[in-house]
Amino acid sequence: MSEQASAQSFTPLRSVLYMPSSNERALEKAKSIPCDALILDLEDAVAPDAKPAAREAACAAAASGEYGRRTVTIRVNGIGTEWHDADLAAAAQAGPAAVVVPKVGSADEVRQLVDGLERAGAPDHTRLWAMVETPVAVLDVLSIAQASPRLGAFVIGTNDLVKELYAEHVPGRAPILPSLHQILLAGRAAGIAVLDGVYNDVKDADGFLAECRQGREMGFDGKTLIHPGQVEGANAAFAPSPEAVEDARGLIAAFEEGRGSGVVTYHGRMVEQLHVDSARRTLAIAEAIEALAD
Repeated sequence: MSEQASAQSFTPLRSVLYMPSSNERALEKAKSIPCDALILDLEDAVAPDAKPAAREAACAAAASGEYGRRTVTIRVNGIGTEWHDADLAAAAQAGPAAVVVPKVGSADEVRQLVDGLERAGAPDHTRLWAMVETPVAVLDVLSIAQASPRLGAFVIGTNDLVKELYAEHVPGRAPILPSLHQILLAGRAAGIAVLDGVYNDVKDADGFLAECRQGREMGFDGKTLIHPGQVEGANAAFAPSPEAVEDARGLIAAFEEGRGSGVVTYHGRMVEQLHVDSARRTLAIAEAIEALAD
Protein backbone atom coordinates (compact mmCIF):
# COMPACT_ATOMS: atom_id res chain seq x y z
CA MET A 1 0.00 0.00 0.00
CA SER A 2 1.38 3.44 -0.92
CA GLU A 3 1.85 6.16 1.69
CA GLN A 4 -0.84 8.23 -0.07
CA ALA A 5 -3.32 5.36 -0.04
CA SER A 6 -2.54 4.66 3.61
CA ALA A 7 -3.22 8.28 4.53
CA GLN A 8 -6.48 8.29 2.60
CA SER A 9 -7.72 5.18 4.39
CA PHE A 10 -6.65 6.23 7.90
CA THR A 11 -9.05 8.22 10.08
CA PRO A 12 -7.42 10.00 13.04
CA LEU A 13 -9.24 9.46 16.32
CA ARG A 14 -6.77 11.08 18.71
CA SER A 15 -9.38 13.16 20.54
CA VAL A 16 -12.98 11.92 20.80
CA LEU A 17 -15.11 14.40 22.71
CA TYR A 18 -18.42 13.62 24.40
CA MET A 19 -20.97 16.41 23.91
CA PRO A 20 -24.42 16.48 25.57
CA SER A 21 -27.03 16.55 22.81
CA SER A 22 -29.52 18.28 25.08
CA ASN A 23 -27.31 21.40 25.09
CA GLU A 24 -27.84 23.45 21.93
CA ARG A 25 -24.91 25.75 22.72
CA ALA A 26 -22.60 22.75 23.16
CA LEU A 27 -23.61 21.34 19.78
CA GLU A 28 -22.91 24.70 18.15
CA LYS A 29 -19.58 25.11 19.95
CA ALA A 30 -18.50 21.63 18.84
CA LYS A 31 -18.27 22.92 15.26
CA SER A 32 -15.17 24.92 16.21
CA ILE A 33 -13.44 22.54 18.64
CA PRO A 34 -10.34 20.97 17.01
CA CYS A 35 -11.14 17.40 18.08
CA ASP A 36 -10.90 14.51 15.65
CA ALA A 37 -14.29 13.09 16.59
CA LEU A 38 -17.46 13.87 18.49
CA ILE A 39 -19.78 11.59 20.42
CA LEU A 40 -23.15 13.34 20.52
CA ASP A 41 -24.47 11.86 23.73
CA LEU A 42 -28.02 10.70 24.42
CA GLU A 43 -27.09 8.63 27.46
CA ASP A 44 -25.32 9.75 30.64
CA ALA A 45 -25.22 13.47 29.86
CA VAL A 46 -28.95 13.76 29.19
CA ALA A 47 -31.73 13.77 31.78
CA PRO A 48 -34.62 11.32 31.17
CA ASP A 49 -37.18 14.00 30.35
CA ALA A 50 -34.79 15.64 27.87
CA LYS A 51 -33.94 12.50 25.91
CA PRO A 52 -36.52 12.77 23.09
CA ALA A 53 -35.51 16.36 22.28
CA ALA A 54 -31.81 15.46 22.57
CA ARG A 55 -32.35 12.58 20.12
CA GLU A 56 -33.84 14.94 17.57
CA ALA A 57 -31.03 17.47 18.06
CA ALA A 58 -28.26 14.89 17.78
CA CYS A 59 -29.68 13.39 14.61
CA ALA A 60 -30.12 16.82 13.03
CA ALA A 61 -26.53 17.71 13.92
CA ALA A 62 -25.12 14.45 12.58
CA ALA A 63 -27.00 14.86 9.30
CA SER A 64 -26.17 18.54 8.90
CA GLY A 65 -22.72 18.26 7.39
CA GLU A 66 -21.66 21.28 9.47
CA TYR A 67 -18.87 19.62 11.46
CA GLY A 68 -16.23 19.59 8.75
CA ARG A 69 -13.79 16.70 8.78
CA ARG A 70 -14.68 15.64 12.31
CA THR A 71 -15.92 12.09 12.72
CA VAL A 72 -19.44 12.59 14.10
CA THR A 73 -21.04 9.77 16.08
CA ILE A 74 -24.15 9.41 18.23
CA ARG A 75 -24.20 7.53 21.54
CA VAL A 76 -27.60 5.95 22.08
CA ASN A 77 -29.08 4.64 25.30
CA GLY A 78 -28.24 1.02 26.08
CA ILE A 79 -30.01 -2.17 25.11
CA GLY A 80 -33.03 -2.76 27.35
CA THR A 81 -33.66 0.89 28.21
CA GLU A 82 -36.96 2.50 27.25
CA TRP A 83 -35.20 4.84 24.80
CA HIS A 84 -32.93 2.37 23.03
CA ASP A 85 -35.06 1.25 20.10
CA ALA A 86 -36.12 4.77 19.14
CA ASP A 87 -32.55 6.05 19.57
CA LEU A 88 -31.09 3.31 17.38
CA ALA A 89 -33.64 3.78 14.59
CA ALA A 90 -33.30 7.56 14.56
CA ALA A 91 -29.51 7.44 14.66
CA ALA A 92 -29.43 4.91 11.82
CA GLN A 93 -31.56 7.18 9.66
CA ALA A 94 -29.37 10.20 10.44
CA GLY A 95 -26.38 8.33 9.03
CA PRO A 96 -23.52 9.41 11.34
CA ALA A 97 -20.04 7.95 11.00
CA ALA A 98 -20.92 5.58 13.84
CA VAL A 99 -23.52 4.74 16.44
CA VAL A 100 -21.97 4.26 19.87
CA VAL A 101 -23.71 1.76 22.15
CA PRO A 102 -22.93 1.47 25.88
CA LYS A 103 -22.37 -1.77 27.76
CA VAL A 104 -22.22 -4.15 24.82
CA GLY A 105 -21.73 -7.53 26.45
CA SER A 106 -21.66 -10.23 23.79
CA ALA A 107 -21.28 -11.08 20.13
CA ASP A 108 -25.02 -11.75 19.98
CA GLU A 109 -25.69 -8.19 21.11
CA VAL A 110 -23.41 -6.88 18.36
CA ARG A 111 -25.36 -8.86 15.78
CA GLN A 112 -28.65 -7.64 17.29
CA LEU A 113 -27.47 -4.04 17.07
CA VAL A 114 -26.22 -4.39 13.51
CA ASP A 115 -29.52 -5.95 12.50
CA GLY A 116 -31.36 -3.04 14.10
CA LEU A 117 -29.22 -0.49 12.28
CA GLU A 118 -29.71 -2.19 8.94
CA ARG A 119 -33.46 -2.64 9.36
CA ALA A 120 -33.70 1.08 10.15
CA GLY A 121 -31.87 1.94 6.93
CA ALA A 122 -28.39 2.85 8.19
CA PRO A 123 -26.10 3.70 5.26
CA ASP A 124 -23.07 1.51 4.64
CA HIS A 125 -20.67 4.09 6.09
CA THR A 126 -22.36 4.08 9.51
CA ARG A 127 -20.39 1.80 11.77
CA LEU A 128 -21.10 0.40 15.20
CA TRP A 129 -18.81 1.46 18.04
CA ALA A 130 -19.22 -0.89 21.00
CA MET A 131 -18.48 0.31 24.50
CA VAL A 132 -16.63 -2.30 26.57
CA GLU A 133 -17.18 -1.56 30.25
CA THR A 134 -18.17 -4.73 32.11
CA PRO A 135 -16.30 -7.86 33.26
CA VAL A 136 -18.52 -10.05 31.06
CA ALA A 137 -17.59 -8.01 27.98
CA VAL A 138 -13.88 -8.07 28.77
CA LEU A 139 -13.92 -11.85 29.19
CA ASP A 140 -15.69 -12.27 25.82
CA VAL A 141 -14.04 -9.39 24.01
CA LEU A 142 -12.50 -11.31 21.09
CA SER A 143 -15.82 -12.81 20.00
CA ILE A 144 -17.39 -9.35 20.31
CA ALA A 145 -14.63 -7.87 18.14
CA GLN A 146 -15.18 -10.46 15.42
CA ALA A 147 -19.00 -10.47 15.48
CA SER A 148 -19.67 -8.16 12.51
CA PRO A 149 -17.82 -6.30 9.74
CA ARG A 150 -19.86 -3.23 10.67
CA LEU A 151 -18.12 -3.04 14.05
CA GLY A 152 -15.58 -0.24 13.69
CA ALA A 153 -14.27 0.47 17.18
CA PHE A 154 -14.15 -0.38 20.83
CA VAL A 155 -14.71 2.49 23.24
CA ILE A 156 -13.55 1.58 26.73
CA GLY A 157 -15.78 2.71 29.58
CA THR A 158 -13.13 2.87 32.28
CA ASN A 159 -15.40 4.44 34.91
CA ASP A 160 -17.92 1.62 34.71
CA LEU A 161 -15.17 -0.99 34.54
CA VAL A 162 -13.55 0.34 37.72
CA LYS A 163 -16.97 0.33 39.41
CA GLU A 164 -17.80 -3.22 38.30
CA LEU A 165 -14.44 -4.53 39.55
CA TYR A 166 -14.82 -2.79 42.95
CA ALA A 167 -11.49 -1.22 42.10
CA GLU A 168 -10.18 2.31 42.63
CA HIS A 169 -9.06 5.10 40.34
CA VAL A 170 -5.31 5.41 40.89
CA PRO A 171 -2.46 6.99 38.90
CA GLY A 172 -1.13 4.45 36.42
CA ARG A 173 -4.43 2.49 36.42
CA ALA A 174 -2.85 -0.73 37.71
CA PRO A 175 -6.24 -2.25 38.77
CA ILE A 176 -7.55 -2.24 35.17
CA LEU A 177 -4.39 -2.67 33.09
CA PRO A 178 -5.06 -6.39 32.41
CA SER A 179 -8.52 -5.50 31.08
CA LEU A 180 -7.18 -2.67 28.93
CA HIS A 181 -4.56 -4.96 27.42
CA GLN A 182 -7.11 -7.67 26.71
CA ILE A 183 -9.40 -5.22 24.91
CA LEU A 184 -6.47 -3.89 22.88
CA LEU A 185 -5.41 -7.40 21.90
CA ALA A 186 -8.90 -8.24 20.68
CA GLY A 187 -9.26 -4.97 18.81
CA ARG A 188 -5.96 -5.43 17.03
CA ALA A 189 -6.79 -9.04 16.19
CA ALA A 190 -10.02 -7.86 14.56
CA GLY A 191 -8.49 -4.80 12.90
CA ILE A 192 -10.70 -2.20 14.60
CA ALA A 193 -9.90 1.05 16.40
CA VAL A 194 -9.61 1.05 20.19
CA LEU A 195 -10.28 4.23 22.18
CA ASP A 196 -9.10 4.76 25.72
CA GLY A 197 -11.49 5.84 28.46
CA VAL A 198 -12.02 9.30 29.91
CA TYR A 199 -9.96 11.12 32.53
CA ASN A 200 -12.32 12.49 35.17
CA ASP A 201 -10.42 15.38 36.78
CA VAL A 202 -10.53 18.15 34.18
CA LYS A 203 -8.40 20.40 36.43
CA ASP A 204 -5.54 17.88 36.69
CA ALA A 205 -3.67 18.63 33.46
CA ASP A 206 -0.53 16.76 34.48
CA GLY A 207 -2.46 13.62 35.39
CA PHE A 208 -4.42 13.79 32.15
CA LEU A 209 -1.30 14.15 30.01
CA ALA A 210 0.38 11.29 31.86
CA GLU A 211 -2.61 9.06 31.13
CA CYS A 212 -2.56 10.13 27.48
CA ARG A 213 1.11 9.16 27.24
CA GLN A 214 0.35 5.84 28.87
CA GLY A 215 -2.48 5.19 26.43
CA ARG A 216 -0.33 6.07 23.45
CA GLU A 217 2.49 3.82 24.67
CA MET A 218 0.01 0.95 25.15
CA GLY A 219 -1.23 1.34 21.59
CA PHE A 220 -4.62 3.07 21.81
CA ASP A 221 -5.73 5.04 18.75
CA GLY A 222 -6.91 7.93 20.88
CA LYS A 223 -8.77 8.96 23.99
CA THR A 224 -12.35 9.80 24.83
CA LEU A 225 -12.70 13.20 26.49
CA ILE A 226 -15.21 14.99 28.71
CA HIS A 227 -14.01 18.60 28.30
CA PRO A 228 -12.85 20.71 25.34
CA GLY A 229 -9.81 21.73 27.37
CA GLN A 230 -8.49 18.17 27.03
CA VAL A 231 -8.49 18.17 23.22
CA GLU A 232 -5.13 19.83 22.63
CA GLY A 233 -3.29 17.46 24.96
CA ALA A 234 -4.83 14.36 23.42
CA ASN A 235 -4.12 15.58 19.89
CA ALA A 236 -0.46 16.08 20.73
CA ALA A 237 -0.07 12.83 22.66
CA PHE A 238 -1.57 10.58 19.98
CA ALA A 239 0.14 12.23 17.00
CA PRO A 240 3.62 11.28 15.74
CA SER A 241 6.18 13.89 16.70
CA PRO A 242 8.13 15.70 13.94
CA GLU A 243 11.16 13.68 15.02
CA ALA A 244 9.24 10.41 14.66
CA VAL A 245 8.05 11.40 11.18
CA GLU A 246 11.57 12.31 10.08
CA ASP A 247 12.90 9.06 11.50
CA ALA A 248 10.20 7.06 9.68
CA ARG A 249 11.07 8.65 6.35
CA GLY A 250 14.75 8.00 6.85
CA LEU A 251 14.19 4.38 7.86
CA ILE A 252 12.05 3.67 4.81
CA ALA A 253 14.59 5.30 2.52
CA ALA A 254 17.43 3.29 4.04
CA PHE A 255 15.48 0.07 3.63
CA GLU A 256 14.65 0.79 -0.01
CA GLU A 257 18.24 1.70 -0.82
CA GLY A 258 19.59 -1.40 0.88
CA ARG A 259 17.05 -3.85 -0.47
CA GLY A 260 18.79 -6.99 -1.75
CA SER A 261 22.06 -6.26 0.02
CA GLY A 262 21.43 -8.40 3.09
CA VAL A 263 21.27 -6.67 6.46
CA VAL A 264 20.05 -3.05 6.37
CA THR A 265 20.84 -0.66 9.18
CA TYR A 266 19.64 2.85 9.95
CA HIS A 267 21.32 4.94 12.64
CA GLY A 268 22.88 1.75 13.99
CA ARG A 269 19.57 -0.14 14.13
CA MET A 270 18.88 -3.26 12.12
CA VAL A 271 15.90 -2.67 9.82
CA GLU A 272 13.44 -5.41 8.90
CA GLN A 273 10.10 -5.34 7.10
CA LEU A 274 8.21 -5.06 10.40
CA HIS A 275 10.06 -1.81 11.15
CA VAL A 276 9.18 -0.51 7.68
CA ASP A 277 5.52 -1.39 8.24
CA SER A 278 5.53 0.57 11.50
CA ALA A 279 7.25 3.51 9.81
CA ARG A 280 4.69 3.56 7.00
CA ARG A 281 1.89 3.59 9.57
CA THR A 282 3.55 6.55 11.32
CA LEU A 283 3.62 8.45 8.04
CA ALA A 284 0.02 7.53 7.24
CA ILE A 285 -1.11 8.87 10.62
CA ALA A 286 0.90 12.08 10.20
CA GLU A 287 -0.43 12.68 6.69
CA ALA A 288 -4.03 12.02 7.72
CA ILE A 289 -3.68 14.45 10.64
CA GLU A 290 -2.20 17.06 8.32
CA ALA A 291 -5.14 16.58 5.93
CA LEU A 292 -7.56 17.46 8.75
CA ALA A 293 -6.13 20.98 8.81
CA ASP A 294 -6.50 21.57 5.06
